[in-house]
Amino acid sequence: MYDTVIIGGGPGGYLAAERLGHEKRKVLLIEEKYLGGTCLNVGCIPTKTLLNSAKQYIHAKEAEKFGVRAESVSWDWAAMQNWKNEVTGKLRDGIAGQMKRFGVDVAEGRGGIVCAPRGNAGGRVRVKLNSGGEAEHETRTILVCTGSVPSSPPIPGSKDNPLVVDSTGLLSAKQVPKKLVVIGGGVIGVEFAGLFSALGSEVTVVEMMDEIVPFMDREQAPLLRRAMKTSGGGGSVDFRLGCRVESVEGGIVNYTTKEGIPEKAPGDLILMAAGRRPVIEGWGAKDAGVDTGPKGAAADDRMRTNIPGVWAAGDITGKSLLAHSAYRQAEIAVSGIAAWLDGGDVPPNLWRSRAVPWAVYGLPEAAGVGMTEQEAAAGGISIVKASLPMRVSGRFAAENTFAGQGSVKVIAAAGNDRRILGIHAVGAYASEFIWGGAALIEQELRVEDVKQLIFPHPTVCELIRDAAWEL
Repeated sequence: MYDTVIIGGGPGGYLAAERLGHEKRKVLLIEEKYLGGTCLNVGCIPTKTLLNSAKQYIHAKEAEKFGVRAESVSWDWAAMQNWKNEVTGKLRDGIAGQMKRFGVDVAEGRGGIVCAPRGNAGGRVRVKLNSGGEAEHETRTILVCTGSVPSSPPIPGSKDNPLVVDSTGLLSAKQVPKKLVVIGGGVIGVEFAGLFSALGSEVTVVEMMDEIVPFMDREQAPLLRRAMKTSGGGGSVDFRLGCRVESVEGGIVNYTTKEGIPEKAPGDLILMAAGRRPVIEGWGAKDAGVDTGPKGAAADDRMRTNIPGVWAAGDITGKSLLAHSAYRQAEIAVSGIAAWLDGGDVPPNLWRSRAVPWAVYGLPEAAGVGMTEQEAAAGGISIVKASLPMRVSGRFAAENTFAGQGSVKVIAAAGNDRRILGIHAVGAYASEFIWGGAALIEQELRVEDVKQLIFPHPTVCELIRDAAWEL
């Protein structure tokens, strides 16, 4: 009998397997496709790998401004794809190595709960093996990490249309489209728009909301949008905001503007970037009695489902569809599973969402953590704020030709409280220093505390301290 069977080998699943294996638990990890899940194979990592290639191309074209001449600069899509595949392959092998290191058994196939654990009797999980046949395993606990898949809204003409692809399909496109239409201006849509415009594509982003990346601070989102319109790679991004997609005809997206005027956006390819949804089917939720809904499997702040002995972590919970959130949720679940196995008290290890950072790895980057100005207003919270342009940073000015683009914004509670409530940034390196903002918010530091911290100079992150002094 296994101590724990984990269904799903994405970020939450493989990290939980590592942690439990490190504690000498007997663990089975079930993965139908590839270790690493969506993030490693068709999401975060391959997207960022291609984006880095695009950035290298842009930097080479701009090198003359830095006193370096590069002639006949070009890109090779096939070589970029080969590099992407090499990176993902090495990282996937690394995860497999970790499983061996910690004694985790791996089953390649689709896992499903037959029955939930019941006291000492344990539960059963069935695996439909990729190699053929089935296998059943007894286990004392179960962790569900089935992740999410791209959403496919029922837009007439989009289903079975060879010119309409999701993010997975676009990552493996045979060639760079001259014209790309993106349905959805969220993180996925914005990142792909940045990638392909840098490689010369004319990109049209059709977004139903009045601004891109809806959870961004309303002062910051326009900065990102304006910076993306011309990437320097020869392409462009045209944002159509407040527009409703009505239908798709071949490579043409028919949409209605905010004023009710019908318009068309033609493309060689159409990216459906309407978000993602948790995978609640196919793993035995109904048979096990696990509560599920459109937003995922219901789990509390200790990642426990309604069924004792069954936990859930990652996108399946619908709490935060981010790989780093899955890592943290997996660690919380592991602490509860370990306590269950040992018959001890559940440790006070809780999921806290107020300081979960996010990042958009476009050209330029954007990142944020904590409360936005509009969220504070909606909650009736009085704030003070300060924004500084990135061009005042010596490091930023020295290394970037688009010195006028980007800013760092700090939001704090007004009055005597002065706690840091939110930090938001648009511009180079934003994704690399936003963790510091998460730490400030998690530790409930005040403006005065931040003013006393020593940041390295010259760095872009020291703009956080400068903004605190502005407050």
